[in-house]
Amino acid sequence: MAGKFVITKGKDGKDYFVLKAGNGEVILQSQGYSSSSGCENGIESVKTNSQDDSKFEEREAKDGRTYFILKANNGQEIGRSQMYKSDSGCKNGKASVAKNAADAKVVDER
Repeated sequence: MAGKFVITKGKDGKDYFVLKAGNGEVILQSQGYSSSSGCENGIESVKTNSQDDSKFEEREAKDGRTYFILKANNGQEIGRSQMYKSDSGCKNGKASVAKNAADAKVVDER
C-alpha cells in the first residue's frame, strides 16, 4: 500500500500535513501553514527534497531519543519525524519518508 499526504486544519486555523506510510503510521509532520497554497507547496517540497539524503538532519532530543528534520533548499524545515529510540529506527524512518513521499497521493481532510 502506498503512502499518502493528509492535509488537515489545526485548531489554530493553519493548514498542516502529515505523510503516512502504507501501514497508516505517521512518518513526517509539517509546520503550520497560513495558506492552503503554502501547505501544498510544502508537500511538493517534501516529495522533491526527501529524495536527497543530504536534506535530512538527524537530531537528538533531551531525553536521548533521536528524530530527523527534512529541510528545503533554503534550509527551512519542511517536516519533522516522530521520536525514535534507536539510530537504526531513525535511519529506517528517513528511508521510509524517501520511499513513500515520491509518489504519495494527497488526501485533503480540511
